[in-house]
Amino acid sequence: MATSSAPTSTAPPTLIGSVQRALRLLEAVASHTDGAPAKQLAREAGLPLPTAYHLLRTLVHEGYLRRERGVFVFGEAAVRLAMSKAMQNRRTKIEESLAHWRDAIGVPVYFAVYQEDEIELVAVADTPYAPAVDEWADFRETGHAHALGQCLLGQLDERARKDHLYRHPVERITPHTVRDRGTLLERLGGMSRMQPVIERQEYALGTVCAAIPITVGSTAAAMAISLPLQQEDRLLPAVEQLRSGIGRLLSPFAFSISI
Repeated sequence: MATSSAPTSTAPPTLIGSVQRALRLLEAVASHTDGAPAKQLAREAGLPLPTAYHLLRTLVHEGYLRRERGVFVFGEAAVRLAMSKAMQNRRTKIEESLAHWRDAIGVPVYFAVYQEDEIELVAVADTPYAPAVDEWADFRETGHAHALGQCLLGQLDERARKDHLYRHPVERITPHTVRDRGTLLERLGGMSRMQPVIERQEYALGTVCAAIPITVGSTAAAMAISLPLQQEDRLLPAVEQLRSGIGRLLSPFAFSISI
């Protein structure tokens, strides 16, 4: 009795094959700064011209490519995808650097930037044994009360600083918070660029914080650490240890500004 044999072909499903061919076309486009015509892209991707035309039209329709003066270049969807990946890589580098210093010093470490006229807490590294301060009051609105915010505001020019405080007025959120706008502006104006910003229980009772400025181009950034009040004697040595290693941090942090 004759027996049937199973097909030996291991060709991928049509859908997977189409995705693979589309990716080859995108790779071909990436190798041409000023774009390339369909015939050249088909040849470089190793595809029949009719197949390449069909996939190119689909990629244009989905926004991954656009056709300009007879050549194909990346579209907005591809740009967004690339930017998203780049930002994720930058954020990962920041988180890895913060984790390193968290473990080396044994304290929570924070990183924030001032962009689009707001304070943005980008990343925090802590442990169950050295927890970060709970954001019980919005960091954006209470920059006057915490070390990160004061450090960032201290790097702004006078106009930008006053504009921020107009949008986010000074309010006492603990008995130790700076009492009014004038007092805060006087404090910020007297800050030394070389000294850390120290804050004692102004944002959270039972907590002390210190921040150091990082300026990359025209963007203000800052790193900070926090400790329980009963460990205040560790604060200055810890922030000095962080500051002494800041040169090794500047490279990954320089990428963070566009986040």
